[in-house]
Formats: sequence, C-alpha cells, structure tokens
Amino acid sequence: MVRASVPAADRLIGVQHPVLTHGFVALVDYMGNDAAIVQAARVSYGPGTRTVRDDRGLIRYLMRHRHTTPFEMVEYKFLVRLPIFVARQWVRHRTASLNETSARYSVVPDEYEVPPPEEVRYQSTRNRQGRGDPLPLEAADRFRSDLDTVARQAYEAYARALEAGVARETARLVLPLAYYTQWYWKINLHNLLHFLSLRLDPHSQEEIRLYAAVVAQLARAVCPVALEAFEEFQVEGLPLGRREQRALRALLEGKSPAEACAAAGLPLTREDGRPMTTGEGVEFLEKLERLRTLE
Repeated sequence: MVRASVPAADRLIGVQHPVLTHGFVALVDYMGNDAAIVQAARVSYGPGTRTVRDDRGLIRYLMRHRHTTPFEMVEYKFLVRLPIFVARQWVRHRTASLNETSARYSVVPDEYEVPPPEEVRYQSTRNRQGRGDPLPLEAADRFRSDLDTVARQAYEAYARALEAGVARETARLVLPLAYYTQWYWKINLHNLLHFLSLRLDPHSQEEIRLYAAVVAQLARAVCPVALEAFEEFQVEGLPLGRREQRALRALLEGKSPAEACAAAGLPLTREDGRPMTTGEGVEFLEKLERLRTLE
C-alpha cells in the first residue's frame, strides 16, 4: 500500500501561517485525503470502481446525512502558537490529542498579545460572553496601554523570580493570559469539522476565529471536496427547528413574518410589550434575512 499524498498539502508541510502578533498555525503532517473518506464508505468496492464525480457525490451525501465515521479516517497534526486566553477556549475541544510546551521545563518567551483598537469593544448587550460596539478610541487606547504595562511588569517580575532561583513552575504564575503558548494538536477530520463549525461561527471570539480560518485553509488542502461540502451544508446551511418549520410553512401560506412567528409560538415581544433582542423568534427572523440577502 502507498501512503496517500496530496501535492498541494505536501507543499504546506512546516510552513508557518501567521495569526495575530506572534502566533501561527503550521501543518506538520496528515494521514488520508478525500479518497480515504470514500474508501472507508465503500469498503465493499475495490479501487477504480467509481468515478471522481461519484466520489464527490458520495462525500456530499455523507456530509448532508451526517454519516461521520468515514471522515474519521483522515487525520491532521498541527503546530500552533497562540495566546493563553485563546488556548483556554481551544482546549475545550477534547476530541483531539494535545501536547503543549511546558512552562515548568522551558522559559516563557517575552511575547504577549495586545488587541488592535478596533477589537477593544463594549460588552455585547445580546451576547453575555462577547463583544459589542466599538469603544471610544481614547478608552481603547487606555486599555491597550494598561495591558502593555501589566504584561511588561509581569515579565520583569517573572525574570526576577527566575534569576532569584524560583522554580519555573512557580515563577510562571505571574504571567497574564495575554502571553503565548505553543502545542502540537492532532485530530481527525470529523472532529476537526466540529471544531470549525463552532469556531468559525460569528458568535465565537474574533481571535480564535482567525486561527480557525487558517486551520480550515490547511484542512482544505488535504481534503478539498470534504471541506467544500462542509462549508455548503454546515457553515452556510440553515438548520430549522420544528417551530421554525411551522413558521416557514405559515410564510408560504401568505402570513407576514410576525404572524408566522406568532402562529408557530416563536415570541418576538416581552411580557411588557418591548421587542425582544434575543430568542428563538429573533433568530428565525435573522435566518429569513440571510435568505433574503443570499447571493
């Protein structure tokens, strides 16, 4: 048997793709490709019994109907350098193998992340864990200056501790979340697509979305057909719950969006009569707007 090789992916092995100020993502290795997905799905067929068109159609069928096991036949290994606050979100995806540089053994480099002014924003009024409208430039610059000062003072304290003989595993406690870490991350394609479905979403934090976009680019080099299907059916797809389907049927029967939501039990106003800014009804109207503006 010959190891699957994708020339476009082979050219990317070891190339560091910059993200943020000091970060990067690099493809270290991969196993399998689009053909491996097809082979796993058609275990009863020999090679060459189907055309490329048939293979593309099968991968799209598997994606649409959520037959996930064949996608587990492809694996990726990445080297990622990222701020600790991004790493703490990334590590929540537990369906991967991870080996992180240890600050117990190594001295942490003096590299930290300061967000650009446009990414220093008010707390969102709709999303309790996200950012909203931009802050005034003066407030954004003050935060960035404070962050820079805190990071520099923290690293000076870290360096003094090391010089005084404090163990590295203890000295690292003074460093803030803005400092960088690095790890190897190995994951199969099925779980990678789940990671991307969450971290490419507009509700995800901007910094990890930037990393996810690079990971998606590298994943596409190995499995272009699978990534095309993923983007069409998962990233750009519009899932509709049972009540949303009822509202859509009411729209097709000629009702207005507000009437359709009322008929389906999707509230658009609060008990005091004020319009809702979040909730299932609002999300349904946002889906309708996506359909209206579809190119």
